[in-house]
Amino acid sequence: MMRKKNTTKQGKAIGSTQSLSAFVKSICDIMRRSNCASALQYVPELTWILFLRILDDQETRARDAAEAVGADFTAALQPPFRWQDWAAPFADKPDHPTTAECKPFGWKRQELFAAGDGNLFDFINKELLPHLHGLDIDKRTGLPNPSASRKQRIVGRIMTAVERVRVDSETNLRDILDKVHEIKTEQVDDTHFFTLSQVYEDLLLKMGEKNSDGGQFFTPREVIRAMVHTVHPTLGQTIYDPCCGTGGFLAIAYEHIARNLGNSATSTDIDTLKHDTFFGREKENLVLPIALANLVLHGIDQPNLWHGNTLTKRATYGALFEQAPKTFDVILTNPPFGGKEGKDAQKNYAFETGSTQVLFVQDILSELAPKGTCAIVLDEGLLFRTNESAFVETKRKLVDECAVWAIVSLPGGVFSTAGAGVKTNLLFFTKGRKTEKIWYYDLSAVKVGKKTPLTLAHFGFDTNTAVLTDNLLPANLIADWLEDAANAGKAFPSYARMLQARGTPEGESRYSWTIDFAARRAKARVEMQPLLEESAQLRATVVDLKEQFKRLKKEKAGAQKLEALETAIKDQDKAARDLEAKAAGIDAAVFDLKAVNPNAVAKVDSRTPQEIIDTIQAQGEIVAQALGKLKALLAEAE
Repeated sequence: MMRKKNTTKQGKAIGSTQSLSAFVKSICDIMRRSNCASALQYVPELTWILFLRILDDQETRARDAAEAVGADFTAALQPPFRWQDWAAPFADKPDHPTTAECKPFGWKRQELFAAGDGNLFDFINKELLPHLHGLDIDKRTGLPNPSASRKQRIVGRIMTAVERVRVDSETNLRDILDKVHEIKTEQVDDTHFFTLSQVYEDLLLKMGEKNSDGGQFFTPREVIRAMVHTVHPTLGQTIYDPCCGTGGFLAIAYEHIARNLGNSATSTDIDTLKHDTFFGREKENLVLPIALANLVLHGIDQPNLWHGNTLTKRATYGALFEQAPKTFDVILTNPPFGGKEGKDAQKNYAFETGSTQVLFVQDILSELAPKGTCAIVLDEGLLFRTNESAFVETKRKLVDECAVWAIVSLPGGVFSTAGAGVKTNLLFFTKGRKTEKIWYYDLSAVKVGKKTPLTLAHFGFDTNTAVLTDNLLPANLIADWLEDAANAGKAFPSYARMLQARGTPEGESRYSWTIDFAARRAKARVEMQPLLEESAQLRATVVDLKEQFKRLKKEKAGAQKLEALETAIKDQDKAARDLEAKAAGIDAAVFDLKAVNPNAVAKVDSRTPQEIIDTIQAQGEIVAQALGKLKALLAEAE
């Protein structure tokens, strides 16, 4: 039986990110008045509804494509569990679209509506959700269903956090379904994915606003774009995030590669990009479904995400990760700030510590492929701390096994919208050879806040990775530079511009510099050598004194003589330990990687106290004159 094509104009043509954002906001407004007050409530609710809508469009396109070439097609969902059955609006018109079974779109919804209020909720909570939950889990064993298709596994995982409909009114739910249905196929195909995904990213940002528990899962997307632009991942590389949160790094890496492929991509290239390129791990039950939906909305049809604790290695659900390689070509990540891990995680690593970030660095070093590159956000404490062995030894392993080639010092407050005000840095390194020189760039002087966030332009990039000209750079980035008359006519040394010249004299500027790390280590070894030699001599003396002590004690020497000898042993031993501690301090200081700009221009107020007093007095007179004029105007008005 032939299926009647969709000739009815289903939905609005939503042509811009702004109009789509306003449209989605109107959906969220309905949710907010219907038991979903905060973003942490309405974003997950919208996620599963929106995903099922997108899935229905994807499956319809795939069925049409298969029919066009005479190929078989098996859908992930069967009636009445498809969006077109139970969620799409119904109309009794000749041109209303029909399903493959020649039933009108919304036929199940109409049946439920005709049966009376409450039946739609009953169907969703008692039939639809249990069915979706069971797609990827065998109910008898509780294990992944071996017969589930890849798409069914993704559907099942996205629905794991949905126990029942949160919206508390069927009228409001039908309004939501009608509006979501208006986001038509033209808005969610590959050409327009970015529009919808950007709007969804805006919703995720609301989950990450200050004082929201969702903040730990959200990295500012402009920072991610700068990191991705710097690393420049390409088709054929495997890309991984060991703590992927809502999937921002993977989604933006996909955008980057897809944009560079342009219209020249072959079907094989597209298949590789959508199925075999992106991998991640996430432990939070709330967040994994959102990450999966986010990646699907970006166009990654089959996200390879592992659900479980990366650091303890315990999996909650690993079936989507089965085709993952052991190591990855590119790692992009932002490990949680300030986390504390228990012994079950610490025991998996050579250098045990409670610090989540330190353990993640060790984990990354084991999962980064030879010649692979990592871009990571780290808090400044990890860079400068040298008072704990695990911190020092992890950094030693890092610089011994990898070339740390760039460190970017970010302004304080970059992560304030995500509930974290810590000072952070970006580290870039490539595995396979020791660190010789580290190039630094200082962005810390840029003033950022919730209303003035750090943007891609602050890094000097445009959206296509090109270097921005000075007239397109943010005013708060270049203001101090322009104040200096010596810089007249010179191009601003933006991060993007200086990055291209990294490793050459042209890469040095007021904001960028290079540390000869190999020379620093060599200098430390020279300083440590006499201390260690003296300590070794003292240790040898202690050995001789102990032998002498044993002999005298055996000969029953006098107590006074033995006591004096014992005191000498303790003194020599302490002196040796002090020398070794001093040498260890010199060695540890080598691994203080904090960015300290040697070229920073300090603003000094050179006015005398009298000049400052005169300035205050002059300003006071200006204020007094303004108040006098204001009083005169008020008097005239009366």
